[in-house]
Amino acid sequence: MVDKTAPELARETLKLLIVRKLAPTPANYQAVFNEIACLSNEPPFPVEHLRKIAQDLPTRTPGQQKQRSLMEYAVTQLSWEGVHKALVAYGDFSPRTGSETSGFGALAGNEPVVPVNGAAGPAAGIGAPALTADFLEQIARLIEFARPALGTDDIRFTEQTQELLRTMRQPGADIVQVKQMLSTFGHRVSFAAEDQAEIKSTLLHLLRLIMENISELSLDDRWLSGQVEALMAAATPPLTLRRLDDVERRLRDVMFKQAEAKGRAVEAQEEMREMLGTFIERLSLMTDSTSAYGGKMEEHAKLIEQAKSFEELTPVLKEVVSATRGMASDSLNARNELRGMREHAQATEAEIMKLHLELDRVSAQARHDPLTGALNRKGLDEALNREVSNVRRKETPLCMALLDIDNFKRINDDLGHITGDQALAHLAQVARDCMRPQDTLARYGGEEFVILLPDTTLDRGIEAMTRLQRELTKRFFLAGVEKILITFSAGVAQLAPDEDGAGAIKRADQAMYMAKRAGKNRVLGA
Repeated sequence: MVDKTAPELARETLKLLIVRKLAPTPANYQAVFNEIACLSNEPPFPVEHLRKIAQDLPTRTPGQQKQRSLMEYAVTQLSWEGVHKALVAYGDFSPRTGSETSGFGALAGNEPVVPVNGAAGPAAGIGAPALTADFLEQIARLIEFARPALGTDDIRFTEQTQELLRTMRQPGADIVQVKQMLSTFGHRVSFAAEDQAEIKSTLLHLLRLIMENISELSLDDRWLSGQVEALMAAATPPLTLRRLDDVERRLRDVMFKQAEAKGRAVEAQEEMREMLGTFIERLSLMTDSTSAYGGKMEEHAKLIEQAKSFEELTPVLKEVVSATRGMASDSLNARNELRGMREHAQATEAEIMKLHLELDRVSAQARHDPLTGALNRKGLDEALNREVSNVRRKETPLCMALLDIDNFKRINDDLGHITGDQALAHLAQVARDCMRPQDTLARYGGEEFVILLPDTTLDRGIEAMTRLQRELTKRFFLAGVEKILITFSAGVAQLAPDEDGAGAIKRADQAMYMAKRAGKNRVLGA
């Protein structure tokens, strides 16, 4: 703006209007004033008018709903370019009629509107199916099932979801209104899902930092290192409830042993403090006793020097003997008490050492499933890498079978989780009895097991799993006095030349699911 006052600019504006012979209208005055003041001659941004236009725009399709939202945002940002783009794109999402609804029109979100009750409408006569109340109820249930995964922090989102569900479940719901609400809900879901994914990623990162810090601060606690390794493996994406449940089972025993060792160590420290206090007290008493004994001996020595007859020596000698005996008795008692404390300390030390050895043993089993004795996921990964390396080096076949107990949930529900655990242990024991020494059994998670079969072709691997099925039919599982037949479905895959172990297990997993769908209690090759 030029360095002039407002009155000066006004006078010059009026003079220039007269010179140019322009009518003194507000528009002409504004244009000349801006010219003199070196200001932009663009009209002010009509925020309220444009916002009113945006609110009045009909939103019959999700595309129109999106463009209206974009226009409202552009108005807020005072962006003519954004308003222009939103209005141009808005026309592309207008509902089409007649032949325009055929082909790909429905896929682009321009499908005709059909009332819930199936009454005639714009789509009548073109064979479009009615959106029934049952269909809307299915969508509502889908929203309810997905809602817990998105969190409950956003109160507005929760209210919007409840309002959408109420609208969808109203008799004779307005499909246009439902579609508009679903479109808005979809945008909010995308934002909420992104937030939840970011929160999950950040929490996992913080958890790993904490575990790494604990691991570095506890170098001497080997059992704690085993726990940290298990948690680090469990916190590696992708996360599944099955993996977390498996880690929880493996850590319970270690946590119990650790708590027991910690409690016993605290007791031992307290006992050691008491022993040291008693030891110092006894030393003090022995020092006092020794000093008193020395003083008595000096007095008695003087009396002996002054004695002139045997009769005078007799009482002095008796006191010397009595004091010596008392001194010897005190020394003997102190020695016996200190010896007892030493033996107790040695026994406590041996007990704590035993607990530490037990913790070391449990930590060493961090690669094994405590329930079944089979390898866990970490142990399986190590064994799989070892076997794949052997295959690459020796060019020998390697098969892997993934088996899943049939109807395991029914066993848990009907007989309890303890019986379910016993059934898992029974299957693992029968599998070990049927396996060769070079085979490897691992618990893959839940009721699933993986068996690595080195030097085995696909046909031989399927035969091995079939033999295991036959053996299970002979060896019933006893739940109390009730005999239960345990069966499993299995998929077997042979490692391909250009395939890693995880890929082969994935193919075996797919074959196992095919076996489940084919009727269970069977083995299929991948």
